[in-house]
Amino acid sequence: MSIKIETTWKNALKKEFNTPYFQQIPDHIKTEMSQGKTIYPPGSLIFNAFNTTPIDKVKVVILGQDPYHGPGQAHGLCFSVQSGVPPPPSLMNIFKELKDDIGIEIPDHGNLTKWAEQGVFLLNASLTVRAGEPMSHSKIGWATFTDAVIKTISLTKKNVVFLLWGKFAQEKRVLIDESKHCILRSVHPSPLSAYGGFFGCKHFSKTNEYLASKGIDPIDWSL
Repeated sequence: MSIKIETTWKNALKKEFNTPYFQQIPDHIKTEMSQGKTIYPPGSLIFNAFNTTPIDKVKVVILGQDPYHGPGQAHGLCFSVQSGVPPPPSLMNIFKELKDDIGIEIPDHGNLTKWAEQGVFLLNASLTVRAGEPMSHSKIGWATFTDAVIKTISLTKKNVVFLLWGKFAQEKRVLIDESKHCILRSVHPSPLSAYGGFFGCKHFSKTNEYLASKGIDPIDWSL
């Protein structure tokens, strides 16, 4: 697994790439692949969130748990699926809230690259997963790495909006300096919990209101 990562991130995270825990991640993935296991997303897309949204462009962070584990879905952006793949239920609920909040029609695809290109950093806590096995790579070192990523954003930037959806994402709150960033929390958009507070959270309009109040261009949430 060769690591091709955008320059601003490479510089910001240099220390992490040289740690023993990080060196073990590609070894673990290579071992599983040599055993015939399928890993998502494809190697070239593992760092897609970083390559699409350089650290100096980050305005918003959305945190997911781990990549989709079905064929052709994951492409390195949390909640997003590749074009031509039906949007999964959590993503459909995100689109429903977006429509109720700011009137944007539900798109006919689930590819969120347009958000990422505008500064919405779509980070999964684990960057890889075994096919058909959710959370299968949650203990191989990714969590340590992505915690360091969140801390780096918090430390080196200001006025970033962090959207923490669900208990797992909210546990990352301790990594963020709330005196210089905006944290918006709700339950997860999954069908199991969305009616408990995700619907009606208005996070998309609140994000843009906060960015505008800081003189930062808002996000065009349409796809």
